[in-house]
Amino acid sequence: MTTLQEDVVREQLKTIVDPELGINIVDLGLIYGIDINNGNITIKMTLTSPACPLGGVIQAQVHQALSKLPWVQNPKVQLVWSPRWDPHTMMTEEAKLELGIL
Repeated sequence: MTTLQEDVVREQLKTIVDPELGINIVDLGLIYGIDINNGNITIKMTLTSPACPLGGVIQAQVHQALSKLPWVQNPKVQLVWSPRWDPHTMMTEEAKLELGIL
C-alpha cells in the first residue's frame, strides 16, 4: 500500500525522462523504493546499465525534482544494482509498447 506522499513523489519522478530512451524513470522501472521519514526522503533507484553515461545527470534531476516539493527537506538518491534492471519485467506495459518490446 502506498501513501499519498509516495504517490506525490512518484508523480514528481515521472517528470524525469531517461534521455536515451525517452521514457520517464518510473515507467522504466528504475525506482526500486521510496522512503519518507518526516520530510527526509530517500529514493532507491537503479540505472539502465552501471555504465550509463548520464547517471549523474539523472540523479541530479531526481534531487532537483524532489526539492520542488514543499514538504521535502532532505532528498537523497541511493543507487542500487540488485536486482539488476530488466526491461521485460520492470517496465510498465505502456513503456514496453512505446519501445516496441511487447
